[in-house]
Amino acid sequence: MNDYFEPEKIPIDARILIVDDEEDTLDIFSSQLSNYFTVDVAPSAFLALEKMKRVSYHVALTDLVMPGEDGLELLQKIKELYPQTSVIVISGKASIEMAVKAMQLGAEEFIEKPVEDLDLLKLKIQNILKTKWQGEEIERLRTILTQGFDRKQIIGNSYAIQQIMEKVKKIAPLDTTVFITGETGVGKELFAELIYINSSRKNKKFVTVNCGSLPESLLESILFGHIKGAFTDAIKDKGGYFLEAHGGTLFLDEITETSPAFQIKLLRALEKRSIRKVGGEEDIEIDVRIIAASNKNIEDEVKKGNFREDLYYRLNVIGMQIPPLRERVEDIKLLAHSFVGEFGRKYNKPDLTISAPVMTVLMTREWKGNVRELKNAIEHAVALSSHNTIVLEDLPGNVFQLKKQRTFNRSYDNLPYFQAKDIFEKNYIEKLLMMFEGDVTQAANFAKINRQNLYEKFKKLSIDPNEFRK
Repeated sequence: MNDYFEPEKIPIDARILIVDDEEDTLDIFSSQLSNYFTVDVAPSAFLALEKMKRVSYHVALTDLVMPGEDGLELLQKIKELYPQTSVIVISGKASIEMAVKAMQLGAEEFIEKPVEDLDLLKLKIQNILKTKWQGEEIERLRTILTQGFDRKQIIGNSYAIQQIMEKVKKIAPLDTTVFITGETGVGKELFAELIYINSSRKNKKFVTVNCGSLPESLLESILFGHIKGAFTDAIKDKGGYFLEAHGGTLFLDEITETSPAFQIKLLRALEKRSIRKVGGEEDIEIDVRIIAASNKNIEDEVKKGNFREDLYYRLNVIGMQIPPLRERVEDIKLLAHSFVGEFGRKYNKPDLTISAPVMTVLMTREWKGNVRELKNAIEHAVALSSHNTIVLEDLPGNVFQLKKQRTFNRSYDNLPYFQAKDIFEKNYIEKLLMMFEGDVTQAANFAKINRQNLYEKFKKLSIDPNEFRK
């Protein structure tokens, strides 16, 4: 993929604000960048904020060390007041601690002065703008997809999700039985409900039962109902979920966890379109659409004899496979932003955003627990966040943690700059290697460093990536 924008994808009138107390820096940056963007300049944080009251900027470049209000304070206010503006910090006087603090507060990039490669600066701005454009484009496509079709809580714009949505549009009105398969946490119940709310039965009930969480005797009573005295605790007649869902839809989750004896009773009910309460003698007609689901390979379960073949064919009139999150990585960003909005409202943090390092971790994680695990991780991060930007430390330990214990030298006091820089780089690179368990390619991609350059730093800083591999 080309790192530069295709001409038609450049945001119209992309506006850049440069904040620096050095006039020469403002002139150099402005002259170089004005060929590509609409550029404004401000010699102080105060004047920058005054401009931002009147104009919306895509990106702000700010020095960290300035008289009066410094770049860190400006960064914090931008993230609080104008979260839609991305921030790049540029400084030659800032301490290592200030640079780290800037990234924690949500700066997208940190660039050291003097900036000798202005093309690299332009590229970094373009990449930030491209990310913004892609997010807007995803939202635009999502709007198109939802016209005339209620997506409910299904979030995603990957090819896989688009294919499933097209299938749901076709099968929702058909009133036929559907069997949904997919790993735990992919959202099988959400897709079942999506079929229901786009069907002719949407004005009746949608009833859900987790078949795997109930013993056989209780499951039969819950589904079919019972009469008074049918068993010890049956103190009165009770209708079951089939009757409750009459005219509507019944979702049988984890159906493969049921016993062979129960499967026979369920098959009979589906074939006859009638049920008999536990302890009862009369058949009761039912009008229910069945949607079943399982996190297991249903065909394997049939071969093993764990699930009746005739019941499988009865349920699997139309099959639908929900892919795991790792196979639709492009949905992660959209899901993450949606969950931040949801939990931001819950925890009264409406302006919360996700830092670039956090998004990189989210995008590169395998997510074995799928959407459910991602959602839990985001709720954890939102609840613990103390800034307007979610940083790495806010994530749960199982999502982001150091794999090995090692003492890091954080004492930069009274050191020459080049020594402090080497210490910081060594600590930073070793943490990357720990996070990615010695995978140099992933570490380089995360840090946005050329792989060959990273190997040169290994040699310079005496780092052996093999020490971090399992």
